[in-house]
Amino acid sequence: MRMIRIFNISVALFCFLLISCGQEPKDIAPNPVIPTPNQVEYQKMEFIGFIHFTVNTFTDKEWGYGDESPKIFNPVDFDANQWARVAKNAGMRQLILTAKHHDGFCLWPSKYTEHSVKNSPWKDGKGDIVREFVDACRRHGLKAGLYLSPWDRNHANYGTPAYIAYYRNQLKELLTEYDEISELWFDGANGGTGYYGGAREERRIDRTTYYRWNETWAMIKELQPNVLLFSDAGPDIRWIGNEKGYAGKTNWSTINNANIVVGSADIGYLNSGDPDGKNWVIPLCNTSIRPGWFYHEKEDNRVKTTQQLLDVYYKSVGRNGVLLLNIPPDRRGLFHENDIQALKEFRSVLDETFATNLASGKSVDAANFRQRNKKFAPANIVDEDLDSYWAADDQAGEVSLEIDLGKPVLFDRIMIQEPIRFGQRISEFEIKGRVNGEWKRLASGTTIGYKRILRIPPVQSDRAQLVIKKSNNTPAISNFGLFKASPRERSVQAVSMLEY
Repeated sequence: MRMIRIFNISVALFCFLLISCGQEPKDIAPNPVIPTPNQVEYQKMEFIGFIHFTVNTFTDKEWGYGDESPKIFNPVDFDANQWARVAKNAGMRQLILTAKHHDGFCLWPSKYTEHSVKNSPWKDGKGDIVREFVDACRRHGLKAGLYLSPWDRNHANYGTPAYIAYYRNQLKELLTEYDEISELWFDGANGGTGYYGGAREERRIDRTTYYRWNETWAMIKELQPNVLLFSDAGPDIRWIGNEKGYAGKTNWSTINNANIVVGSADIGYLNSGDPDGKNWVIPLCNTSIRPGWFYHEKEDNRVKTTQQLLDVYYKSVGRNGVLLLNIPPDRRGLFHENDIQALKEFRSVLDETFATNLASGKSVDAANFRQRNKKFAPANIVDEDLDSYWAADDQAGEVSLEIDLGKPVLFDRIMIQEPIRFGQRISEFEIKGRVNGEWKRLASGTTIGYKRILRIPPVQSDRAQLVIKKSNNTPAISNFGLFKASPRERSVQAVSMLEY
């Protein structure tokens, strides 16, 4: 009997080992702070659009005072489908509309105020800009987000508890009557002079307590659990700290948002993030295609050039951010032809630059890869699959990967991505190239995150090396790419203040 038991145990152990050998190895251990799946998907969008549209469009102002008559709002050729078509062709994946700016005018027929489209001549007061906007986005495969200014220079009760009830009621309208909203935007302009129902005075609020943001955000998440919330403090997406659309060269997706006051945040902190941050809050880089946020005829010839838009892209998406570019409709209710042309040229040049990854499918070698298992193989960084990745062994220290390009190739753009679902890890890296048989340093940096793109002077190299010098956990890379910029991009030597 004893021999039988020993035999049975041996068979069981053999079967266990056989099954174990066929099992997929476990993923690397995640960092203490990681993004939600919705945040990962948001980062993948990379490029989204802002639409500033209200009575300011007709008064030629940037900030309305709150006393503007609804009668001036009449976009006779309004077409939300044009907005969505242009945005989609430009490569945007989402649009955000100013449903209410600081002037308090509502682009939907809110039942809580008369200061809205229902008292405008547009469509005889029967129209709803928000409805047509969200429907057009969905029709063209875009996500729809909304901006609802916390400040209201029109409302008589602004500065009192009654206004908070009003504001939340409007949020409920937008979240219950327009189907799924992907993002809500709350900016930091709060309090000051205004019409305030005829008082025409200055009102200040305590930004730390007045809005009771945690309660408001909890209410929003109860109504739409998947909506992402933007403000200086997140909780899901944060401001990058400037309106130029530039993230810091060091840009962590983590911050400590508990002590951030919306409208009074440390812009340097927002711009670079915090490697020890306890909250994953996506860096959002916002800027406008024109000098202003609303349409002004005098700015028709001041639309950003292709090179200016490319610079913004490289300093936002290329620095672990998401780019939010504003395109303001004109008084017709349409995107202006100059803006459309600028977006078209920008998209064309960007697509041309990143059409061919010169490292794709090439041979990759690494002295260290986790468990010597193909799940973590070096080749995963050049398969152009964001889900696969290379990883080193734990406590590996400085590690490197070498890509054999087969022959000398000319490139001047380098792209690196981390598998951020496990957190953001790398804090120092270096890129080398073998030029005429000798290794030369081509670029270096600190953070990578979802995506890092480096612009360098053109170089011809037959091998490239990524050296990860410092990381806060097991180093891992999902994608690596080498590209040659479109001839329509200016040479890197001609661009001022570039990151090499």
